[in-house]
Amino acid sequence: MRFKASIQNISIFTKLTASLNSLGNFAWVKLSDNQVCFTIIPEQGTQVWAVLSIDSIFEVYNIQSAANNVVNLEVPLASLTSALRSALQATSASIRLTKKDNIPLLALTIITTSSINPRGAISTTGSSQEEGAFGNGYEESAFGRERETIVTQEIPVKVLSADSVSGLHEPRCREPDVHIMLPPLAQIKGISDRFTKLASVGAKAGAGLTAANAPRSRLELSANMHGCLKLSIRTDAMNISSVWTGLTNPELDPSQVQGGEEGIAEHPSTRMKALGSADGRSDEGWATVRIDGRDWGKVMSVGRLGGRVIACFCHEHALILYVYLPNDNEGEDESVLTYYMSSYSA
Repeated sequence: MRFKASIQNISIFTKLTASLNSLGNFAWVKLSDNQVCFTIIPEQGTQVWAVLSIDSIFEVYNIQSAANNVVNLEVPLASLTSALRSALQATSASIRLTKKDNIPLLALTIITTSSINPRGAISTTGSSQEEGAFGNGYEESAFGRERETIVTQEIPVKVLSADSVSGLHEPRCREPDVHIMLPPLAQIKGISDRFTKLASVGAKAGAGLTAANAPRSRLELSANMHGCLKLSIRTDAMNISSVWTGLTNPELDPSQVQGGEEGIAEHPSTRMKALGSADGRSDEGWATVRIDGRDWGKVMSVGRLGGRVIACFCHEHALILYVYLPNDNEGEDESVLTYYMSSYSA
């Protein structure tokens, strides 16, 4: 079993793992010939199923295993994110699967260069080693007017058998009632966090509770097929909302809908287009979900990656977010993160 790759986009890789780490401590990482998948399935809260094109993160990529060149790993996200952050200013970085004392590791090798004065370059040659936070190797050498530093960060992982992950699959949901392109996530997050904080403060003040035992705030998120999105929070003490209009409801692709054009004609979202209005004032045509405010705030951290986000509403059942990472090269496969959030009862 072998895996080795050079990383061409450290920034995106770091932001991705940091975003995932806010939702779970460990990720199931599936490495194959044509894609890299990150999956988080917590006991409760949002599930994430991320499918990334190899080119979105890696440059040179080699994988080999007896299981059709597929390697399944359980990876601690905090350790991986910390290691990647140390590589943000690197000249180059690579990652490989290895073993140390029979423990499987992801070894992240980081190379940086720095300028030194000519006298130092002549008098300081060779290498040195010391132990880092992860038991890492550290080497330096100087040639001419530059010093090259090599640091290896080691992240302990678990290698998973194909049988142990064969039963894992994305949640099955019915066709959405509404699909809509979200405004910038940083904008939504700012408003969501304020709503959640107001509700939490109100609940604690009204019941004499502390932050630890205050009830979790539920946000109500609604959208229609006329470009409207509504974010609300309702408690005994308050009822506040924020509405966006003029958003985009993407057209369905007949090749992606069962039944093609006929399937689109019978699609729930097509029926919803006949209801509601573009000013958001009509009570008809809204699909609504109720979600945990803190969990939603963590999901919104994916906004740091940029890209477009399409929200699919299954009324009173679930919210599915499709986050498409920016892709500068036409013709390359898109990378998409899929978030599944179940709706709470009213």
